Amino acid sequence: MKTYKIFGIATAVIGILTVFTLGSCSTEQVTAYKNKSGAQLWGENCIRCHNTPSPAAYNDTDWTTIEMHMRIRANLSKEQSEKVFDFIRSAN
Repeated sequence: MKTYKIFGIATAVIGILTVFTLGSCSTEQVTAYKNKSGAQLWGENCIRCHNTPSPAAYNDTDWTTIEMHMRIRANLSKEQSEKVFDFIRSAN
């Protein structure tokens, strides 16, 4: 389990360093996401690349690290990321 945490933190750091090379969402994408809940965004975005883990699979600290990494990987806006991870933490 400790290896996964170290890997997760390292991956998050690498992701943060690459954020400057990624483009932002288009205006249409941002507008489409404004009215969606965290649960909807979680279901629509996370499943694109992997099975969605149970919110109970990780604690709040782990989810915070995962949030930093996945915000970059999924190209989510800050608002979208906050909605998704507020939902996950509320179900944790």
